[in-house]
Amino acid sequence: MEKRAQSSDFIVIKALEDGVNVIGLTRGSDTRFHHSEKLDDGEVMIAQFTDHTSAIKIRGTAKILTEFGEVESGKK
Repeated sequence: MEKRAQSSDFIVIKALEDGVNVIGLTRGSDTRFHHSEKLDDGEVMIAQFTDHTSAIKIRGTAKILTEFGEVESGKK
């Protein structure tokens, strides 16, 4: 039987201020940071949940688009 690639979920993050931090967290028994990016106002990042990434933490004011809808992070 052929092994199929796992379909992964994507999210879109648009920074609404300078210095928005996007941090990828690992999967497994010990959750750890494995990647981080800093976005400036207006920059967009497309992030993906994978076999290694189980969570994404966002610090700062950003618009986040997912298959479930839209949410804003940070202070209003």
